[in-house]
Amino acid sequence: MSRILGVDPGLTRCGVGLIDSASARSVSFVHVDVIRTAADLPLEQRLLAIRNGLVAILDEFQPGVIAIERVFAQHNVRSVIGTAQVAGLALMLAAERGLAVALHTPTEVKASVTGYGRADKNQVTAMVTAILKLDTPPKPADAADALALAICHAWRGGASALAGETAAQRAWRTALGTSRS
Repeated sequence: MSRILGVDPGLTRCGVGLIDSASARSVSFVHVDVIRTAADLPLEQRLLAIRNGLVAILDEFQPGVIAIERVFAQHNVRSVIGTAQVAGLALMLAAERGLAVALHTPTEVKASVTGYGRADKNQVTAMVTAILKLDTPPKPADAADALALAICHAWRGGASALAGETAAQRAWRTALGTSRS
């Protein structure tokens, strides 16, 4: 049995979702929450609050792996910087505890959970609710996204996912290894 923490990084709302995975397709709900910070707080205070929230989750639930949404460029640079800062906190806390880390793109998560890489938030939430047999959909969307990250890792996990590699990165590494032989 593997306990997986999904982290949907965000400065205002950081989704955290935990599942247990008994096998490749068998997952069960453990916990979901959203760590919130007020936009009018100084940045360092917001990051401290998120760090403290993540530490509390890690201490209480003891996951073996953390699946984090891979930060990607967006039109709103301020938003992507805050997201990257929170992802960095999760990465640092995982390293401090010797936990495995997996980075998954939003498209990869959507495709894993819904079968369609361009699924909208409602479709992801509906599938997470069905997969985990929840009575009510997790809200807000950040909570559902965190659970979707954990499910994605359980279903697509493995050595390459733990290393945070995309298929293209694996192919490049393989090509480099072949060319050096």
